Amino acid sequence: MAELFERHRGRLEPMVRLRLDRRLQGRLDPADVLQEVFLDRTRRLPDYLARPTLPFVLWLRLLTGQKLVDLHRQHLGTKMRDAGLEVALHRAASPRASSASLAGRLLGRLTTASRAAIRAETQLRVQRALDARDPIDREVLVRRHFEMLSNAEAAQVLGLEPSAASNRHLRALKRLKAILAEGPGGDAAGE
Repeated sequence: MAELFERHRGRLEPMVRLRLDRRLQGRLDPADVLQEVFLDRTRRLPDYLARPTLPFVLWLRLLTGQKLVDLHRQHLGTKMRDAGLEVALHRAASPRASSASLAGRLLGRLTTASRAAIRAETQLRVQRALDARDPIDREVLVRRHFEMLSNAEAAQVLGLEPSAASNRHLRALKRLKAILAEGPGGDAAGE
């Protein structure tokens, strides 16, 4: 059963990320939330197996939603029936996704299933490449591309000379470009 849960972890983690209140994101990690769901699943599995009213993955989503509601109540002091916190998720309550997180997910997911798989793999490759970069290189990219700072502003914020920030930015972009040029599986596109 642990293997079955692990197989669905990839479908549950985005749910946790999307629905976890932003005030808790620094305190609670999606992996920790899912670990609690796993423990709850172990305790409640005999009842589910005796009367399976939902497919297993939907039951796991139900447990995950319930755990998120419990964690929100525990950490945020939310009342037992705060209608603003909960929305129906397959006949059960789950925390509402914020409009900002939902918009980000929707804009990043408007594609076919095959393109979504390629995008997910590419995202993983880019994430690994960013993780392998010096933290300052990552910060230069973040400041330049997500915070929309100029090179001089990014350099100032990071305590770098503008030429050093520019060089770090160019090196990081070249590496990301090379990774994006690779096809699925890490081979160069078209090979």
